[in-house]
Amino acid sequence: MSKKGFDKNSIVGLVLIGAILLITTYFTQPSEEELKAQAQQAKQEKAKQEQVDKKSSGDQASKDQEEKAPITVTALDSNETQKLDSLKSLKSYNEFGNFADKSTGVNENFIIENEKIKVTISNKGGRVSTVELKEFHTYDSLPLMLFHEDSSKFNIELTVNDDANGTKVVNTESLFFETKNKSFKVEGDNSKSFSMKLYYGSKDKYLEYKYTLKGNSYLVDFELISVGFDDVVSRGFDYYLNWSMFTPNQEKTIPNQQQKSTIYYKYNNGDIDYIFETKYEGDELISPVDWIMFKQQYFNTTLIATDAPFTKGAASEEQGQFDIETIELAENQTTNYVQGMSTYLTIPYLGKKDETFAMQYYFGPNRHEDLEAVAVGLDQSLDYGWGIFGWVNLYLIRPIFNVINGFGLSIGLVILLLTIIIKSLLFPITWKTYLSSAKMKVLKPEIEELKKKNGSDKMKQQQATMALYRQTGVNPMAGCIPMLIQMPILFALFRFFPATFDLRQKSFLWAEDLSTYDSIYDLGFNIPMYGDHISLFTLMMAVSMIFYTKANSQMTQGMGGDAGGAMASQMKMMTYLMPVMMLFFFNSYAAGLSFYYLIANVITIAQQFIIRKWIVDEDKLHAKIQANKTKKKKKKGGFGAKLEKRMKDAQELQAQRKKK
Repeated sequence: MSKKGFDKNSIVGLVLIGAILLITTYFTQPSEEELKAQAQQAKQEKAKQEQVDKKSSGDQASKDQEEKAPITVTALDSNETQKLDSLKSLKSYNEFGNFADKSTGVNENFIIENEKIKVTISNKGGRVSTVELKEFHTYDSLPLMLFHEDSSKFNIELTVNDDANGTKVVNTESLFFETKNKSFKVEGDNSKSFSMKLYYGSKDKYLEYKYTLKGNSYLVDFELISVGFDDVVSRGFDYYLNWSMFTPNQEKTIPNQQQKSTIYYKYNNGDIDYIFETKYEGDELISPVDWIMFKQQYFNTTLIATDAPFTKGAASEEQGQFDIETIELAENQTTNYVQGMSTYLTIPYLGKKDETFAMQYYFGPNRHEDLEAVAVGLDQSLDYGWGIFGWVNLYLIRPIFNVINGFGLSIGLVILLLTIIIKSLLFPITWKTYLSSAKMKVLKPEIEELKKKNGSDKMKQQQATMALYRQTGVNPMAGCIPMLIQMPILFALFRFFPATFDLRQKSFLWAEDLSTYDSIYDLGFNIPMYGDHISLFTLMMAVSMIFYTKANSQMTQGMGGDAGGAMASQMKMMTYLMPVMMLFFFNSYAAGLSFYYLIANVITIAQQFIIRKWIVDEDKLHAKIQANKTKKKKKKGGFGAKLEKRMKDAQELQAQRKKK
């Protein structure tokens, strides 16, 4: 079987296996006489077992009645009293109180869906057991599930009064809810609700889970409604929620998903916080929270308190519990899941007869416009970088990307056009940097002369060099400042592409998915820090970087004196070291990012060639610099004057030390 489905050989193999099973079943089936004999024997065995079970139950019930005090069940009706006649009913009542008759039942699943999501609700626990995002699929072309029933949990602990004037803790995950509603599908602007109730002994006391789904939405309204619970829930106790899941494997590699999966949460005062992606740890909430997000690489499940916030949970660190926690899976444990996430929250209960706590679920992609539309700050979970890098992405890179992407072009062409626009915006900085280096280059012969004239006196050499810069109007820092200006953009783009949902499962040229690495050859073995494959975009990017660093070394040839020699030596080393480092670092990164840096390097090399060939004439530049020497000297001031004064003071101090 291939990753994308069944190939021809797989289909033929399955047909052959099916034929063999049918033939084997036909020839090995028992005769009619053998079937009658088996049925008669089974009937006799069943009768014997019923007699044994009946005797055993009677003996055990008598023994328990002798050892335990009688239990008062006056609050129950006659039907419920009959249920408590058996040992099983007695145990259920001791554990669940008036919820005892809800501790047994038949599992049923109900489906509510719209154009975007398919939500399965289980009558056991009344919870959302699975969610499928209908618009998307996994890397292996399977239905995309946010979580599964057997690897997730949604349980509310109820502290209820018992008949002995004490309390008992009842977990809703162990009880069966009732409903008269049926599965439904809603579309467009319509909405529909699905309700499940957990009764407490009578029909006028119950806990209700109400789910409301609108068409074409990733949101599900969720209301926790308690009716007649003022004398059911013990005074001073809230509802304690334990919500957890193991997130399924959805993308090409688990390590890349682990680097982007964690828990985000928003405090009621507006601050967003999270557990660092590369750590597995527990943490305590310091104040009420408005929402908790279980974030995966490209999707998330978020529980939002829409009216009053959630408060600190009932978790106990001494018992190994935290309010929020990310859980690491062992490497050999499974390849189906990425990591575990868990939270303990408190849903406030005011002790009223009837109360409602309103919440919402968000089941959807980590796509900026979808998260922003919820209007509760979910979009702040997108990791575009901190500080200025995040601002550059939000207010410059992303708007340009959205405009280009809105034309419906291939995502590869979108990245190409984005790169051209960004490099065009940075062209004045590139020109300014090159011009500064060219000025330094034409002054190099004069700086070499000063070096010979001053010999080994470093202080005089520096003073003479600064005087030359001042006479010619050359600022040695002019090339550094433009480079510092463009650094935020370069680093911002490094964070932009991995966080951009639009690259997911989008192909370009040989890359089938630009959100992950493009493998043109699988090595069959793993190279530490490199991987088990060869990424062609990364390889091409590394080669382009060799030419890029060589072009930069030509720009820095004019750095005079010892600084020039040191700079040239460093640039020569970086010409070969940097591409190798990038080759290792980017080999398992998103192919879209490597493609961007490849195009950016090529454009930069072309820009430098154009500047050198047609824009900057070094002969004219040298003549202009020499002409500056003949101009009337202006009064020194600012940074240059302060620097020269400090150099003179240092020189005088050095001379005084030599005299001593």
